[in-house]
Amino acid sequence: MLYWTVIFLVIALIAGVLGFGGIASAASGIAKVLFIIFIVLFLISLAAGRGWI
Repeated sequence: MLYWTVIFLVIALIAGVLGFGGIASAASGIAKVLFIIFIVLFLISLAAGRGWI
C-alpha cells in the first residue's frame, strides 16, 4: 500500500510541475488517504504482533 502512495505522490508532483492543478490535487488527495490507511493498518499489525489485541 505504501508503494501506491508513493506512485500517487509522484503523479501529483509531476502534474503540479506541468501545471495540471486538478490532477495534482486529486492525486495528492488519494495519496493522503492511502497513507493514512497504511499507517492505521501498520499500527494494527504492530499491536497484533505484540499481543495487545
